[in-house]
Amino acid sequence: MAKKTTSDWHGCPIRYAAAIFGDEWSMLILRDILFKYCKHYADFLNAEEGISTNILAARLHSLESEGMLRKLADPEHGARYIYRPTKKCLELIPAMLEIIEWSEKWDENTGVPSEFIAEIRLDRIAFAKRLIAQFEES
Repeated sequence: MAKKTTSDWHGCPIRYAAAIFGDEWSMLILRDILFKYCKHYADFLNAEEGISTNILAARLHSLESEGMLRKLADPEHGARYIYRPTKKCLELIPAMLEIIEWSEKWDENTGVPSEFIAEIRLDRIAFAKRLIAQFEES
């Protein structure tokens, strides 16, 4: 059975979001691009979770086709590509910060750096705006 796309899942906002980034690998790719500033295929491939090449390629393609990522020629290395978040993806940052804070609260083995969680708790909106601005400036 083919994976459902957002065009098959209109109506319910949770169902729509789940169709785009509802699997663990897509969420981790979004985490890596938004918070760890990964941009090359190898950056995602070398993440600590150990995604396989075929899954990574499929998820990057899916996120690109859903308008979350743009695949661009790397101006420094002609044979490579870079992945950049789109406006649609950047607008997910506030929700991702909420998830990070919730997980940090309930996961006794959290890996969230204390400075990062402190910034979220100090002023989540300002922090989200700073993160978004970093991508818009580059």
